[in-house]
Amino acid sequence: MQGLALVIMGEEVVVFGVWVSPYSCRVETALRVKGVPYRYIEEDLGNKSPLLLKYDPIHEKVPVLVHNGNPIAESLVILEYIDETWPQGFPILPKDPYERATACFWSKFIDDKCMPAITQACWGEGEASDKAVEEATELLMFLENELIKEKRLFGGERIGMVDIAANTV
Repeated sequence: MQGLALVIMGEEVVVFGVWVSPYSCRVETALRVKGVPYRYIEEDLGNKSPLLLKYDPIHEKVPVLVHNGNPIAESLVILEYIDETWPQGFPILPKDPYERATACFWSKFIDDKCMPAITQACWGEGEASDKAVEEATELLMFLENELIKEKRLFGGERIGMVDIAANTV
């Protein structure tokens, strides 16, 4: 889908991302789960494009989803937007308010707790890295015990927001 402006029924969906970014992969996974066609633009984070800077002038980071010229930043926010904008296909978030809040909580737990520990464990040095490995292992074990319990996926038998967020961990 890369390289062509894809317009279906008057809609254009563009994702600015980086192939190694777990956050960009989340957005692409959600669009694929929903069956939403999109155009992907690979960014060079060392030389950010004027379009990326235009669409995300605050963080200047990927991913950014642009739908009909309207930009949305932050992967978890984008996942919610995708689910609400394209209700066809599997729901990414549960309809039940408590289950929905729980899914948002665990997705944020992955971003705020697990990802920093994993990053430090992989790319840190010395004692800080060793401590981060222990912390990441503990957090991931906690996450696994809390989320899966007796289910195949967090959302039961269908992939959902937490599964998409955790898939990059």
